[in-house]
Amino acid sequence: MSEMRRVGIMGGTFDPIHIGHLILGECAFEQFSLDSVLFMPSGNPPHKRDKGDRASNEHRIRMTELAIASNPHFELSLEEMGREGYIYTNETLRRLRQSHPDTEYYFIMGADSLLQFDDWRNPQIIADLAVLTVAVRNDMTMEELEKQADRVRERYNARVLLMNVPNMEISSTELRRRFAGGLSCRYYLPDSVISYIETNRIYRNEKDD
Repeated sequence: MSEMRRVGIMGGTFDPIHIGHLILGECAFEQFSLDSVLFMPSGNPPHKRDKGDRASNEHRIRMTELAIASNPHFELSLEEMGREGYIYTNETLRRLRQSHPDTEYYFIMGADSLLQFDDWRNPQIIADLAVLTVAVRNDMTMEELEKQADRVRERYNARVLLMNVPNMEISSTELRRRFAGGLSCRYYLPDSVISYIETNRIYRNEKDD
């Protein structure tokens, strides 16, 4: 019997994708001996309904593609693009497991997502279909995070693994504001993504030009 492939899922709106996303994906790849990490832009997430200053799906796909281009074990996945209605993680995992029964998925998330896990759509299905890999954050101690992880493990019989990740509090919302204000975003994003944003005038308020 062949060994199961181990694939990470790095989901998000990636609006824009930044260094924090890439470091998180790389840490998961190394610490859990993954075969690859799927970077999966979300088409229509239920928790991001205000799209006033957002980039189009096409721009977010292209920015993600540019950001991961130099990493051979990062892959772009359009699994959550082009679907009607809101996109839910449990449905995505069901489709992936049906299409790739030889693959074990590691769902990469931040500590804030673990804290809100009970509020997700069908959390039990998510826990059944994927290993939850969780990154620490600045305002939580490892002890606090372990306590939350134990709670989720017990309630859902979930596999929860904690990641050692550099604490980099980078906000896509703040980056959009910086671009809108004409401020430098150097070092927050790959140069190729910055160039794409500037060339296509994404996040610029055209009436101010």
